[in-house]
Amino acid sequence: MPCRPAICSHSLGRAWVHDLPEKLDQAAKYGLDIELFYEDLEYVAKSIPGGPGFQNLLAAAKIVRSLCDERGISIMCLQPFMHYEGLIDRQKHARRIEEMKLWLELAKILGANLISIPSTCLPEDEMSGDMDLIVRDLREVADLGAPEGMQFAYESLAWGTHSDTWEQSWEVVRRVDRPNFGICFDTFNMAGRMYADPASPSRKNPNAEAETKASLERLVKTVDVRKIAYVQVVDAEYLARPLVEGHEYYDAAQPARMSWSRNCRLFYGEEDRGAYLPVKAILAAILVDLGYEGWISAEMFNRSLTKPDANVPAEHARRAAESWQKIVRDFGLREPKQDKAVSGALQQAARAQL
Repeated sequence: MPCRPAICSHSLGRAWVHDLPEKLDQAAKYGLDIELFYEDLEYVAKSIPGGPGFQNLLAAAKIVRSLCDERGISIMCLQPFMHYEGLIDRQKHARRIEEMKLWLELAKILGANLISIPSTCLPEDEMSGDMDLIVRDLREVADLGAPEGMQFAYESLAWGTHSDTWEQSWEVVRRVDRPNFGICFDTFNMAGRMYADPASPSRKNPNAEAETKASLERLVKTVDVRKIAYVQVVDAEYLARPLVEGHEYYDAAQPARMSWSRNCRLFYGEEDRGAYLPVKAILAAILVDLGYEGWISAEMFNRSLTKPDANVPAEHARRAAESWQKIVRDFGLREPKQDKAVSGALQQAARAQL
């Protein structure tokens, strides 16, 4: 399919502050489909007497599906199934498999045929770096979901315990070797590891430009575009000071890149807000050189998402739509049919700000 825009539901406001129906209203207004963040589903289940148990989660999935259907929104993914691969405690692994069986039921109700699995960032004493074990675990979920037609997307977090680069996640996908198991390219996590270091005085790695260029050349030469499940596109702020002890976002319990990610992501093209990652170069490799077509989703974490301001969902949906239009222009993408309506919504939003 042609490239199609989506946004992660948490990127319109976190669930404990902003209700899902309002967030979906704003997504629909700007023609954005949804990556459903599990947190949002769980908060709907919490609103049902008895809380987020098995049956209420299934009921919540039906409610969310109905809300999306009413607004003409597709749920393209359920995410994130975290801290799964390579668990040293195999009893815990068995419990996670049972949890995945629930996720498969939830995804089926939601009408989503994709589940995202980020690389784990649990401590090394909990997670094995044994590639054979990691591959075996991921094959297990791929084979579990295959009869249901479920696809899986694996991505490296920039602070992952044993997988923190796109090259490592691609090697995992290559070795898992299942038709329903692909890679998610996340521009933040890619650039946040191969180019940027928020704790560095320069906020960049040594030789950042050369290393990024070489990495993207390897990507174009080695990746099979058919194994790209979807793409997540966001940028991040150049911080005024390095993110080290004493910085307002510093957290001794988190790697600097994780703290930066939670507070400082931005939408594509927001250089006016301090965006500085080589996202355009990454997208050129994926969209132009590899010729990827499919979902392009904005997965933005930011401190702004927890503001109690009722305008947060509307503001973030507008910014995401503006970002998508920049991607369309920058890469000459075929525009979806709804883009005329989206342009009208953006013009209306701009007039309201005057």
